[in-house]
Amino acid sequence: MVISMAAFAVEDSVIKVVSGVLPVGQILFLLGIGGTVSFFLTALILKRKVWTSDVLTRPMHLRVISEIVGRVFYSLALAFTSLTSSTMILQATPIVVVIGAAIIFKEKVSVLRWLAVVTGLLGVLIIIQPTADNFSFLSTLAVLGMLGFAGRDLASRAVSKSLNIFTLGMHGFLSVAMSGVVLTLFFDESFLWPDIKTGLFLMLGMLLGVVGYSAIVSAMRIGEVSAVTPFRYSRIVFGVAIGVFLFDESVNFISILGCILVVMSSLVVLSPTRQHSFKL
Repeated sequence: MVISMAAFAVEDSVIKVVSGVLPVGQILFLLGIGGTVSFFLTALILKRKVWTSDVLTRPMHLRVISEIVGRVFYSLALAFTSLTSSTMILQATPIVVVIGAAIIFKEKVSVLRWLAVVTGLLGVLIIIQPTADNFSFLSTLAVLGMLGFAGRDLASRAVSKSLNIFTLGMHGFLSVAMSGVVLTLFFDESFLWPDIKTGLFLMLGMLLGVVGYSAIVSAMRIGEVSAVTPFRYSRIVFGVAIGVFLFDESVNFISILGCILVVMSSLVVLSPTRQHSFKL
C-alpha cells in the first residue's frame, strides 16, 4: 500500500505538470491506453489469461463506474487546485473504505481501530480546515474523486478471485481511458500532439500508474481492508513533499499537526492486526 501511494503521488504531480500543456481528458486517455497495453503485454509474456466471464459481473461494472468517477473528478482537482490540497482531501478515502467494509462485507473492526480511524478523520479535517475561505467549490472535485476511489477499492474486494491482477489492471486502465473520453466529449476538447518532453512525462506517469495500480489491487485483495487501508495515509507525506518542494506550495503549522495525527493513527490501527489476526 505504501509503494502504491508513493507511485500515485508522483503520478499526480505528472498529471498536474502535463495539464498545463495538454487537456486533462487527453492526458487520462493516453495514460489509460498506455497502462492497458502494458498489462496486456505483461500477461502475454507470463502466459496469464486476460479475459474471463467474471469480467461481466456486477462488482466489475461497479468497479469500472467508480474508477471513472474517481479519475474524472480527481484529475480535474489536480488541474485546478493545489496538489497539496487534493492529496489531503483524498486521505478521507480510508474512512469511507473501512466503514464500507464493516457494513457491506461485515468485517469486524475493533473499538481501537474505530478510534484510530476517527482520529485519522479528525486529522484530515484539521489539515483541510473546511472554512468558507479555503474550501471552495473546486475542493469538492477532490471530494467526489475520493468517493469514487473508495467505491473502486470496495468493488475490488468483491470481484471474483478468479480475476488476476492483469485482468483487473487492464480493465482499470481502460476505465481511465474512458474517463478521458468522457472529459474530452464534455469539454469538446481537440487532440493535441505532445512534444518529446511531454511524451516522456506521460510515459513516466503511465509506468507509475501501472506500479501503483498493481500494488493497491494486491493490497486490497490480500490484506484485511480495515488493516491495510490506513496506510493510504502515507500519501500525505509524499503528496505534500512534492507539492512543497516541486510546486512551491505552502503548508501551515496546523496542517503539519494534522498530518502527524493522521500518520500516527495509521500505526495504531496496524498494531492489533499483528497481534491477533495476522497469519503467515
